[in-house]
Amino acid sequence: MIAERLLDWFDRHGRKDLPWQNPITPYRVWVSEIMLQQTQVATVIPYFERFMDAFPDIESLAAAPQDRVLHLWTGLGYYARARNLHKTAQLVVRDHDGQLPSRQRQLETLPGIGRSTAGAIGAIAYQQHAAILDGNVKRVLARYRAVDGWPGKPAVSKQLWELAEAYTPRRRIADYTQAIMDLGATLCSRGRPRCQQCPLQGDCLAHGQGNPQDYPGKKPRKTLPVKQTLFLVLENPQGEILLTRRPPSGLWGGLWTFPECETPEQIADVCSRHQCRPLVEEFSRGNRTERHTFSHFHLDYTPIHIRVSPVDAIAEAGEQRWIAAADVSRAGDIGLPAPIKKILQT
Repeated sequence: MIAERLLDWFDRHGRKDLPWQNPITPYRVWVSEIMLQQTQVATVIPYFERFMDAFPDIESLAAAPQDRVLHLWTGLGYYARARNLHKTAQLVVRDHDGQLPSRQRQLETLPGIGRSTAGAIGAIAYQQHAAILDGNVKRVLARYRAVDGWPGKPAVSKQLWELAEAYTPRRRIADYTQAIMDLGATLCSRGRPRCQQCPLQGDCLAHGQGNPQDYPGKKPRKTLPVKQTLFLVLENPQGEILLTRRPPSGLWGGLWTFPECETPEQIADVCSRHQCRPLVEEFSRGNRTERHTFSHFHLDYTPIHIRVSPVDAIAEAGEQRWIAAADVSRAGDIGLPAPIKKILQT
């Protein structure tokens, strides 16, 4: 068993001062695990600290407007995580008296909580015998047992889950869970694993073969499609910029962006739909095209600055609002995708 060696290594070298470890509560573990999905610890720490300052408990998160939740998530990406976090908080307050369930099966019924996240909450927060299989753990186990293939394939995932469950000990479950994650994040890293310092290197099959970089298998490469859009930065005579809220689900769901269209010929129609009349003599094509990459496609966007004269007033409480272009902080309670925030700040 690898547990004893991992725990001994963790006692000497493991991370014990991460913000969500002091104090450890089911709520803080849950929020951190959601933030850490596909995101590195160093990136998550400042977001977690701001999130806890704003929402110190699950009741305050459940009661918050979604705009506020998305605003505090701005820049962290994968915004469905934030929407699911908010939805789950409301369900827990409504159906579970504000206490995250301790049973893994119950946890897995909540939005955004899968098998590994439920296992982490159970092991770390509730000291239950539960296995995890996040990206770091997949890498450690795939190398330790030389498991061939991409973990996204069902057969490979099944094999890794069997190993994860077999190696998870009955004692010091929270420390073991943190230890195996730490090992993957520090020594058993993706690019340059430091095998000579690893407590498992003595019987690690990938190390013995001399090819740890070959594990786990890589996701089959495919060419990402490219989509193009024009972001219409509509500015009124008061120097305010128009933002519109996107639908609650889908790409950037619930976030605030600029009106957009595919071709310059559509600009007048888009302005009209937003109760604005372009001042043609002040029309400017503005900035250069930039690229933002999602998991499944590239988005090439071109911001076009257009001075407009509003035809009708826009209610601030609706799906559109004007904000001061020179003062992004006025958008402090709404969520902005990174490209939109970047344009507003330039």
